[in-house]
Amino acid sequence: MGDNDRLAERFELDRRRLRAVAYRMLGSVHEADDAVQEAWLRLGRPGASGVENLSGWLTTVVARVCLDMMRAKKAKRENPLDEVPADAFVATAGDPERDALLGDSVGLALLVVLETLTPAERVSFVLHDLFAVPFEDIAPIVGRSPAAARQLASRARRRVRGAEATNEPDRLRQRAIVEAFLGASRGGDLGALVALLDPDVVFSADDAAVRMGAEAKVRGADAVAGTFAGRARVAQPAIVDGIPGAVWLAGGVPRVVFRFTIDRDRITTIELVADPGRIQELDLVILAG
Repeated sequence: MGDNDRLAERFELDRRRLRAVAYRMLGSVHEADDAVQEAWLRLGRPGASGVENLSGWLTTVVARVCLDMMRAKKAKRENPLDEVPADAFVATAGDPERDALLGDSVGLALLVVLETLTPAERVSFVLHDLFAVPFEDIAPIVGRSPAAARQLASRARRRVRGAEATNEPDRLRQRAIVEAFLGASRGGDLGALVALLDPDVVFSADDAAVRMGAEAKVRGADAVAGTFAGRARVAQPAIVDGIPGAVWLAGGVPRVVFRFTIDRDRITTIELVADPGRIQELDLVILAG
């Protein structure tokens, strides 16, 4: 067996763990795959075969790639929507490993809160608290001293614990309501739709959605339920700016985003966003349906 074959074999042993590390940092399975693929490419460069602790080296590479990706996001330097690869926003595609990434110890509240951390906080917290990487190894990744990396993780940990205690029941309940709404919509169950809607619910759509055939504005539970009955067949759950919502993908690209406001377990507003510029500015995390 040649060096390349040995490296490939060792890399495959670490692939799932690396994808889990990357997913917890990026919140997107597709982006996690990109980060892991970049690690594989770097492994093929001269000198990599002499690395003693390959697992640690790969974890460091993936973490640095993720850090760069998160910083690019924070700086809003993403590609325009029409240049995004076809499946850039898809979080799962029936792959058991991908499904495991979404389900294994990644609660909805944790995912939402991690999105609010700075890139350095997120890297420090994920590597140390979720994957037991020592702060001495984290420090050079985030460009800080070990003590500073410890403080980053501690600050992130406090925010995660506080938010989980405060928000997890509400977020999980809101997600359940959105998913129930999507299910009732697909099944054409008017009674179930009305039961999920506030009597004075308001549905609105931006100009781009109207051009696609949506009503500009609809008021009242019966009217809004009638608008959605038998529809939303291909919409799937998403986190939209930290709040449970939904998205319709065309060719893997988000074309319509459903924003929900929920009060006292009833949906009070539904907004359809189809303008590409507005969608580009939303923080979207596509969830498994």
